Amino acid sequence: MSMLKGANVPVPARPLRVELGWEAGPGVPDVDASALLLASGKVRSDADFVFYNQPAHPSGAVRHDGKRTAGASVTDALTVDLPRVEPGVERVVLTASADGGTFRQVPGLCVRVLDAADGTEVARYESRDATVETAYIMGELYRRQGAWKFRAVGQGYGTGLEGLARDFGITVDDPRPAVSPPRPAGAAPAAPTPPARPVTPAPTPPPAPAPVSLSKVTLTKEAPTVSLAKQGGTSGALRVNLNWEVRKQFRGWGAKRGRAVAHHSDLDLDLCALFELSDGSKGVVQALGNTFGDLRRPPYIHLDGDDRTGAVATGENLTVNLDHRDAFRRILVFVTIYEGARSFADLHATVTLTPQHGAPVEFFLDECTVPSTVCALALITRHGDDLVVQREARYLVPERGVSPQRTIDHAYGWGMNWTPGRK
Repeated sequence: MSMLKGANVPVPARPLRVELGWEAGPGVPDVDASALLLASGKVRSDADFVFYNQPAHPSGAVRHDGKRTAGASVTDALTVDLPRVEPGVERVVLTASADGGTFRQVPGLCVRVLDAADGTEVARYESRDATVETAYIMGELYRRQGAWKFRAVGQGYGTGLEGLARDFGITVDDPRPAVSPPRPAGAAPAAPTPPARPVTPAPTPPPAPAPVSLSKVTLTKEAPTVSLAKQGGTSGALRVNLNWEVRKQFRGWGAKRGRAVAHHSDLDLDLCALFELSDGSKGVVQALGNTFGDLRRPPYIHLDGDDRTGAVATGENLTVNLDHRDAFRRILVFVTIYEGARSFADLHATVTLTPQHGAPVEFFLDECTVPSTVCALALITRHGDDLVVQREARYLVPERGVSPQRTIDHAYGWGMNWTPGRK
C-alpha cells in the first residue's frame, strides 16, 4: 500500500534496494534517481552526492545501480547499505530528476524501498500531484533513536537536479562559457593598465575540488550517435559497462505486470570487442580464449574480467585507451550468451560508456523477440581526430553450427578467420 505524503515507517537496518519507477512512452522525459547523504541538513562534501556521474559513495554505503526496462515500465535503482552509513550521516535523501520535461509528463512515478536480500517491499510512495517540477525529493531514510525510518516527502523543485543539488551544498559545474559584457557603441577602448610594482607572491593555495558535472548523453533510435570530441572525451580511458537483469514470468499476485525479478548466477554473458586498427590489423577482445587485450600496447583495449551478476558496480567492463585514438579505425562492442540462456529474451540490459573526460553515454537494449545469442551494442568509428559512438542494439540469430562471433563478423564485414575457443 502506498504511503501518504509525510508519513513514515520503520525500515530494517540492512542493505536496502531503492527503486524509482515510472512508465515510459512518447513525450515522457527520462528520469534519474540520486541520493544525498546529509549531516546537519547539508552534504559534507561533493562526494556525498551519488548519481549517474558519481555512482558510488566512498564509504560504500550508497551505490547507483542504474536503469532497467520491462516493456513500458522503467526503474532506476540505488542500493543503500544502512549498516555502512557513517555515524555522522543523519539522512539519506532520495531524489528524482526529469531530463527533457517536467514531472507532469511522467506517469506512474513512485519510489519503492525493498529488502535487498529477499526483495520484500518495506515502503512505497507514489507521487500523484506533480506539475511543473523538474526535480523531486521522493523520500528519505533517516535515523531516529538508534533505528532507521523511511519518510515519504514529495517535495518538488522547478530548478532541476542542479537547483536541488545546490540547495544541499553541492558545487555544480556550469558548462556555459563565460562571456564578457559587450562594450557600448562608440565607447573608447579601455586604457592600458600601468605595470604594477613587483610584490612577494603569496603562497599558492591548494586547488579547489572540481565541481560536480551533471551532463550526460542518452542514445535512442531517434538520436543514435554522439561525438566524443564534442563531449570532451578524446583522451584518457573510456570505460564500457554492460549490466543486466533477468525477468521471468511469474504467476501470482503482487508482481507488477505479472513479472518478478530473478537474478541468475548461472547466466554468463560475455562483453567483447572487434577492432580494426589504422594499420589494417584486426582482432577480438573477449574472455573466450583468454584474449583480454592490452591497454598499453595494440589493440589498446582491455577486458577487465568475466562477471555473472550483471550489477552496475561490477557487470562486464572493458576499457579503451583514448590516448591512442589515432590507432583505431573502428571498434564494435558486442555481447554473447556463453551459457545459462538460449536467447536475450526477458533480459534487460543497460550499456554505459564513461569517458575519463566528458559526459557519460548510455542507452538501453530493446526487447528481444528473436532467438538471438549475440547482440551488437555500439560501433565506435574514428573520423579524423574524433571518435563517434553509434548505438547499434542489434540482435543477431546465428545459423545452425555458426558461432556468435562469426555471425557478428559476417554482419559487419570484419573478414576474420575463426576457430573454436574455450574459457
